[in-house]
Amino acid sequence: MHSQLQSAAGPVQRQAYTAHELLDQARSLGQQRSRRGGTERGLRAEGLRPVVRESWERSLTFAADPDSAVARLALVEDDLLAYRLDHPLAAIMPVIRKLLVDPSHDSGMLVAVGDEHGRLLWVDGDAALKRQAEAMQFVAGADWSERTVGTSAPGTALALGRGVQISGAEHFSRIVHPWSCTAVPVRDPDNGSVLGVVDITGREQAVAAHTLSLVQATVAAAEAQLRIHRLEQAARPRRTSAPAKPGTGLRQQEHGSLQLTGRDQGLLALGGRSIELSLRHTEILALLALHPAGLTAGELAALLYPDASSTTLRAELVRLRKILAALGPQAVPQSRPYRLPLPLLLDARLVLDDLQRGAHRRALDRYRGPVLPASEAPGIVRLRQEVSANLREALLSDASPATLLRYLQLPEAEYDGDAWRTVLRLLPARSPKRAAVVAHLDRIEAELA
Repeated sequence: MHSQLQSAAGPVQRQAYTAHELLDQARSLGQQRSRRGGTERGLRAEGLRPVVRESWERSLTFAADPDSAVARLALVEDDLLAYRLDHPLAAIMPVIRKLLVDPSHDSGMLVAVGDEHGRLLWVDGDAALKRQAEAMQFVAGADWSERTVGTSAPGTALALGRGVQISGAEHFSRIVHPWSCTAVPVRDPDNGSVLGVVDITGREQAVAAHTLSLVQATVAAAEAQLRIHRLEQAARPRRTSAPAKPGTGLRQQEHGSLQLTGRDQGLLALGGRSIELSLRHTEILALLALHPAGLTAGELAALLYPDASSTTLRAELVRLRKILAALGPQAVPQSRPYRLPLPLLLDARLVLDDLQRGAHRRALDRYRGPVLPASEAPGIVRLRQEVSANLREALLSDASPATLLRYLQLPEAEYDGDAWRTVLRLLPARSPKRAAVVAHLDRIEAELA
């Protein structure tokens, strides 16, 4: 997938006009609409693709001039975190990260995922480009609908209900003219309604020949994953009202819980409330949970920062305490040494406990992917490696074919040839699943060759 992003270097065929010419056309189009009372269709705009001209006409009903069409923040901080936590698109983010976000870090592009209203919920990718995009408010929480910004790939894709590419000065807003973008709507697999949009933004390569098909394929994979997620949720037995045994549940009332597996940021549940933490605050809480007896400032810093000379620990703890204080005073970490005042259950720790007891299926139910894959904190890296290695070893050594097949659906097992050969050896000779396993092994060998 990384090679696909890089190979899509040639821009789509460009129109013979400059940004200034298009800006003049936008203003002229607005003047035409004003003179005609905004009632006539087919206003004159030379050289524009029909899809762009029609989008400009819609944009002019919201902004009279391209200079006034700028993005605005619609969701901020806690509201943004809470909203995207509950949004259906949260279930497909692991697929988006695997197929688009991870390759984009080295390809000079940004990946944005927005809701059905055009509000960006996640923006990630090339770090330098991300900082540049902040100048035009291309950030999480910003409204990029046609109603606010005018013609852009995310907003126009939502307006049309199909994938589009918008190149440079085709954008209605002048501040966006240096950028190009490709976007495809995400649809509900059950009823076909639009749930949101996936967008690639950058310079010319963002509208390269293969970029649209790449985003379309990613959205198709994400929609399929959402269908699987819903089927799994529906198939899970409802929890009974019987009290849970001590130490077994992830969300017991007397404990807090922190979900780390398969997440870029931790999900903290405490006192009947759930909040998504920043990566750094997640790392701090996880490390303190792993060391209930407490850590000195030096010990915590050594586990937290790859560069031991970092001096930001105190400031991070101050910010974390303020966030946790809103959940209750019993949640605020203590100092000298730094430690948590109450137990905090980590899903990663529970995966290891299940494996130790031989409860492979239960461990796999808990495990959603690598522990905080974006974290470089030494203590978290060790935990990630421990959980992933122990899960793989336990399943390959003593799991049923059905459980092992479930494990092989994880992204980290996609190219694990030994694991795929193991399940092939365990499957009965007449199992209809053997053909798919053999085909996957052939693909692995072909791609690695």
